[in-house]
Amino acid sequence: MAKETVNFVAGLEDVIANTSEICFVDGREGRLVYRGYDIHDLIGGGATFEEVVYLLWNGELPNASQLKAFTASIAENRALHPEVLKFLQSVPKDANAMEVLRTAVSLAGLYDEDQGDESMEANVRKATRLVAQIPTIVTAFERIRKGEAPIDPDPSLSAAASFFYLLNGTKPSEFVEKAFNIALILHADHELNASTFSARVTAATLSDMYSSITSAVGTLKGPLHGGANEQVMKMLLEIGEVSKAEAFIEDALANKKKIMGFGHRVYRTEDPRATHLRKLSQQAGELAGDTKWFEMSQVIERVVKEKKGLNPNVDFYSASMYYSMGLPTHLYTPIFACSRISGWTAHVLEQYRNNRLIRPRAEYTGPTHREFVPLSQR
Repeated sequence: MAKETVNFVAGLEDVIANTSEICFVDGREGRLVYRGYDIHDLIGGGATFEEVVYLLWNGELPNASQLKAFTASIAENRALHPEVLKFLQSVPKDANAMEVLRTAVSLAGLYDEDQGDESMEANVRKATRLVAQIPTIVTAFERIRKGEAPIDPDPSLSAAASFFYLLNGTKPSEFVEKAFNIALILHADHELNASTFSARVTAATLSDMYSSITSAVGTLKGPLHGGANEQVMKMLLEIGEVSKAEAFIEDALANKKKIMGFGHRVYRTEDPRATHLRKLSQQAGELAGDTKWFEMSQVIERVVKEKKGLNPNVDFYSASMYYSMGLPTHLYTPIFACSRISGWTAHVLEQYRNNRLIRPRAEYTGPTHREFVPLSQR
């Protein structure tokens, strides 16, 4: 029998695997669009992260009363179940933060008051709790890891301000709140990226919301997806000084080492998210009184463009921005999850509304007609 012909594309590159109304990544024009709205317009118009979550879930921007109620629903759900908090206090202090988050999300599903109810209304409530509680998990474990007590959430704070309050015990400056709000918006969704796709694959089996998000967190943990900006900052710290940046990068390129934070599988122009993060990185450095991380990044961007023709992506300038805002590098990927939970949940809800099991094929490359040899003759 002839082998069945299968069209194979490594990494599913440019393969259309689903339809969605949530997010459009225009690689040619370098645009990122949420439900028809360009992110430049959302950020330029002063949108909050909560507005963007509402938009991703509902397809329309909220009016004032809808936004007030929606923002309150997130703020009121930030507190963790006692068993989840007990888990965070029980794990090794040197545990990987993404592994802790993955397990904590799964555990939280066991104690969700809507556990077992798979109605759309219940799943929206679960999604709301996940958006609210993932930042609480991340910040609580960071404080526990440092020997500090977790802080009770303040429902009067925005999502951006709440993260820093839960992390440090103090409200952030106006600039930090605004900058982090923009970062949350920029990372909120990005079409069928690896973690979103894994969430949809899980949801397509009609598994529950928490299982779907646990899949996504596990996928984001991989260094080829969520860990790039952490690697960028490690590189900047290794270089140490602006004067050493050019020679370091030229040597790395000569030895064919990968420079993290550059290039993108979809964008053929500059990643539109990098446009905003570049500016915020500079401002964060200026306010911190040390712009060397931004200046170093500028040198690296110039050299990589000249030598390789590659543009920075979302990970490159977010690294120096976060560092200048006092955020430790090991939290960069968990922070990604604090934002992307908005997109993950939007895609899971969309999958539930029009579900079909996602079951692709593989191109088989092994033998097809081997003759079985009894054990006694092997």
